[in-house]
Amino acid sequence: MNRNNPLIAMLVVATLGACSSGDINISPATTISGSNNTTTTGSAPAASSACASYVNSGGQTIQGVADGNGNCVYGPGFASNILPLQADMTISALENGGAHIFEASLFVGKSYRTDAEMQTAGIFRGGDGPTLTVEAGTTLAFKTSKDFLVINRGSRIIAIGRADAPITITSESDVSGTVGPEDVQQWGGMVIDGFGVTNKCSYTGTRGVDLALVGECHVDSEGSSGNDENQYGGNNDDDSSGQLEYVVVKHTGATVGNGDELNGITFGAVGRNTIIRNLEMYSTYDDGIEMFGGSVNFENYVAVYVRDDSIDIDEGWNGSITNALVIQSETDGNNCIEADGIGSFSSLDPAVVEDFIARGLQSSPTISHLTCIVSPNGAATATHDPGAGWRFREGITPTINDALLIASFGVTDATNANDNYCLRIDNRSQQAALDGELKLNSVLYSCGENTRGQTLAGSTVTEEAFATNDATYGQGGQFHTVIAGSATSATAQNDAELQLLGGPLAIGSLPWNTSMINGAVPTATSQPTAGPASHLGALADGGVDWTAGWTYGIHPDNRAQALWFESL
Repeated sequence: MNRNNPLIAMLVVATLGACSSGDINISPATTISGSNNTTTTGSAPAASSACASYVNSGGQTIQGVADGNGNCVYGPGFASNILPLQADMTISALENGGAHIFEASLFVGKSYRTDAEMQTAGIFRGGDGPTLTVEAGTTLAFKTSKDFLVINRGSRIIAIGRADAPITITSESDVSGTVGPEDVQQWGGMVIDGFGVTNKCSYTGTRGVDLALVGECHVDSEGSSGNDENQYGGNNDDDSSGQLEYVVVKHTGATVGNGDELNGITFGAVGRNTIIRNLEMYSTYDDGIEMFGGSVNFENYVAVYVRDDSIDIDEGWNGSITNALVIQSETDGNNCIEADGIGSFSSLDPAVVEDFIARGLQSSPTISHLTCIVSPNGAATATHDPGAGWRFREGITPTINDALLIASFGVTDATNANDNYCLRIDNRSQQAALDGELKLNSVLYSCGENTRGQTLAGSTVTEEAFATNDATYGQGGQFHTVIAGSATSATAQNDAELQLLGGPLAIGSLPWNTSMINGAVPTATSQPTAGPASHLGALADGGVDWTAGWTYGIHPDNRAQALWFESL
């Protein structure tokens, strides 16, 4: 996706009369040309018709300009955090792989902190505000680390790519070819805000039955501060923030104005009528995707080189992920899944926690057909914490089906019980495990340390006993223990003891009846429980590679470096 097109200046038809207030008056005889905002008058040079445009509230057309090198460029006077897009706009693919380069943040729709403000503006649900449409094959790029893309409540993004024409949202440094394959923090990332349920707000009744909001719900999203303000939350889990299909988001995670390190995409209370299908996060400093409440579902998710948590869950998200492939870096990456049940858990009275769980306000996701290839890094090389598998805590009640969790590559630090573990269950989620509400069905683990080694609260049951004892807890997990310092690797084709990733690059699929665990075919307890009955892991559909053709960083024809474990 790298393109050697230098960033040139932009042209926007505008005057500077009210820039300080974010209210720009338009004159058809005045242009602002270039990053230095030099002003000329008379007939304005025609901007390329391929550059995006919109009609402002005054009925005048605002349009970006071709830079002479195949790109279109958009300055702060086009749209920004202080000049949010308030009209529908379509961004189309440019010829020869050109990019739409934004020199400021792009906020779609306005932020509203009170119900009264939203009602006055006619904002009650997704679709009431403006819609940003991004067509197949389009590349959007952001110039600086302070820039990010926000879809505010009521607004929508419709970004529908194709396997042969994915949509890429990345940094200007990627477009210019100056970024490294694992470089992060080149720009902020995306934030999508919705009207779904978050347990940071107050409700009566039970979720999915008779839930009703008490008072107002306006939770500051990540990055929200000052001119970057944006909020999420409400009581509509059926809300829609649009559609993302065949979208690749790259080189994110920069720290923005309020000190937050943004994720690839932050989903703030996004509703289940938002369609997310074939989505990749590539080289991200913080989390890949993070869900704060809501009910949005994902199908076919890829995370490559995410340095913190590839999947992060909090505040009552109860959606699903079906088919997911996580590949951490050899030297960096934290949890494949970090999952919290209740926001601000540590400050809540235990009785409040139990009330939330009784009314279905805790996070309760379902994740099916997941492959996690965890970094073997230790504390010395990790940006955040050492590579690890799944951490469940704070009352979350997840169901994980038909998954592969692999962190055994002959490298582990036996001196630290937190390094490269597969499973960790903390605080209130330990009771959920004992109660059968935290479910691991048909899961194969292979880690330097299979669990953190904890005993579940109020019992003599250990994490490992929970995860392997299908007779008592309905689990189908199996462990393969790797001795510290051993050369045993899940990718070694001549290893009679451990064969989980077959073929030269079968990175997401396991025909369970041809694998080897401790030198033997897995028992019937680890046969798949959902979907096609032959495979565990991400590529569940008979081993068909749904990542081919559109993802970046995995396949040799579209990446800057080989995957580190291919040579093991």
